[in-house]
Amino acid sequence: MTSPTSSPSPASTSRASQAAGLLHLDASAHRSGESVSRRLTALFAETWRARHGSGAYRYRDLAADPVPPLDTAYCALGRRLERDGLVPLSGVAARTRGPGEEREWARTRPLIAELLAAGTVLIGAPMYNFSVSALLKAWIDRVSFPGVLTDPDTGDSLLRRTKVVVIASRGGAYGPGTPRESWDFQIPYLRAYFGDLGVAEENTRFVTAELTLAGFAPHLARFRGLAEDSLAAARAEVTALATAG
Repeated sequence: MTSPTSSPSPASTSRASQAAGLLHLDASAHRSGESVSRRLTALFAETWRARHGSGAYRYRDLAADPVPPLDTAYCALGRRLERDGLVPLSGVAARTRGPGEEREWARTRPLIAELLAAGTVLIGAPMYNFSVSALLKAWIDRVSFPGVLTDPDTGDSLLRRTKVVVIASRGGAYGPGTPRESWDFQIPYLRAYFGDLGVAEENTRFVTAELTLAGFAPHLARFRGLAEDSLAAARAEVTALATAG
């Protein structure tokens, strides 16, 4: 379930007042201390809150409180707005038709408002089957509602100043030079997605912890030293990023 320490700001809140906000998303289905992505996002959040305070922090556990998959009503509403002319977040509710669309928008709007209210978005993104988890993909699909992440006056992305920090954990090795480098559809996908939303490249950071299965999988036992080094490097990078704000 969601555990906010503050309510999300309205989409119209100025970017200056949003600068300190942190939206923390965990997308690992494994809700225990064994989850490397959860441990690393917790470290980031704790470090960030020690520096900035907890007043503008919001946490969403996508396993405890899953985002529902899209349905026909969501698609119908989005398609109609694309046909008739996109409107800002505040104008969508008035364009809904029937209880189905009202329900879908009621599920969608809070997620988009949280995203727009954040100066920094922290995402714990474990690799599942070479890509992101279905939990994270459901969130991505829902917040990508047509037009609401674009300034209606200028056409600019409302996320161009947002910082995105992705903590990517992987059971094997997929980094540059590894045999499975080309099998990584996790980081390239997220880089392309947030880039397409208008998040500046310099505001996007990826921290990876590789070989996370080596600690207990016998067939990866010979890589335990490398796994420990990767985790230590990830922890150091996470702390540095959170301290820098």
